[in-house]
Amino acid sequence: MQSQRERREARARAGWMVMGERGRPSALEVCRVLAVLFSLLPSATLQCKIQKCNMEYLASPLNSGPEKDVCAALRLYYGCVVRTTRSCRGDLSYHATKHGIEDLMKQNNCSRDGPTAPPRARTPLAPAQPPPPQVLPPVLTDSQERSDGPEVCQYERGLPRSSAPPNYTHCGFFGDPHLRTFGDDFQTCKVEGAWPLIHNKFLSVQVTNSPVLPGSLATATSKLTIIFRSFQKCVEQKTYHAETDELPAAFADGSRNGGEPNGGSTQHVEIQARYIGTTIVVRQVGRYLTFAVRMPEEVVNSVEEEYNQDLYLCLHGCPANQRIDFRNFRARAGEAHGAGAARTRGGPGAHGFTYQSAKAKCKERLPVEDLYFQSCVFDLLSSGDINFTMAAYYAFEDVKMLHSNSKRYHIFEKDALSSATPGGRDLRLVLVLNLLAVLLWTECCSVHL
Repeated sequence: MQSQRERREARARAGWMVMGERGRPSALEVCRVLAVLFSLLPSATLQCKIQKCNMEYLASPLNSGPEKDVCAALRLYYGCVVRTTRSCRGDLSYHATKHGIEDLMKQNNCSRDGPTAPPRARTPLAPAQPPPPQVLPPVLTDSQERSDGPEVCQYERGLPRSSAPPNYTHCGFFGDPHLRTFGDDFQTCKVEGAWPLIHNKFLSVQVTNSPVLPGSLATATSKLTIIFRSFQKCVEQKTYHAETDELPAAFADGSRNGGEPNGGSTQHVEIQARYIGTTIVVRQVGRYLTFAVRMPEEVVNSVEEEYNQDLYLCLHGCPANQRIDFRNFRARAGEAHGAGAARTRGGPGAHGFTYQSAKAKCKERLPVEDLYFQSCVFDLLSSGDINFTMAAYYAFEDVKMLHSNSKRYHIFEKDALSSATPGGRDLRLVLVLNLLAVLLWTECCSVHL
């Protein structure tokens, strides 16, 4: 049984600073903070009723007074959250709240079976008083790992010595928006609104994409939330939230595990989670965000059976009905160039790009005409926002930094077509077999006649 001091030292060595015992709030205080936080999150949808659970928990008499009962309050809260599972599967607030309650029940030795009490009628909440500011020393990211760190908190050290080296994979999301999956599939998607990029046993990542122009079909990422779940003695749950013009160099609790934002029009934050061998880079380029991650294949596939993994974009790609074939868009743009048209989606381009001028602009930063170059051209034509040139450039720079196979840095159209070949080949095979069946049936009918 480790002492509290040993646990705090182990967490510090894992790369994150956490509060000590004296600064730790009670379970009910933590749950109240969680409830208020997620009741205010704009990502909650009308279908997901998680906010109702938060408000009922806040109004419960079990939180304070003579009827105060930590376990009964947590059981009541947990039961309400579980009942929203069907409608809230894709909502990041739901998963964060559910896992937060489970952790608090474990810490307080609360069983899931036991007495509960119905919440009292909802009453208006008094304005929450902000907690006193905490001054926490930053834990800056570097390439060195402490030699005395526990093996379980250093991913590669925790692997069996006889096992093969881990295979690191990469996922990127940028522009209007373009997705490079862990399997190196490259897709252009619509995906307006909130969508999960990653959801496994260790962390969840959700992005929110907004229209670039009013009434335009072009979208880009305006918000991003990352939740790292509690893991053994290495880390407690951490949340990182970024949105347009707000790219903090710290987690929501004030602790830091990333580089300082750079100055100028391009900012970035790097987050290293050494206990799962993962590096994440979040950038703001112009008004929108980009996301890139390097993650071991074992962590990528540590999915939860109860969650609908078809919506895990970095693993499975965008749903078929959300994909855009920008090769057809490019062909139409090339044809429209002769007629002097600059755009085929949305209104007139803010910079008046033609197909040729868009190619020339992208060529300045992306000399190789791979799919990053093609996505840059697509974004300039579809949005007219010149900052998308830099978004594609930095997305490729992140590939060079995070991808483990230098031969796979560039992806070309032939690679994208070959990766889609199995599905397309199956469809063509079905069509051919159906045609043969019709011909044979026609031939048989003619013989009998």
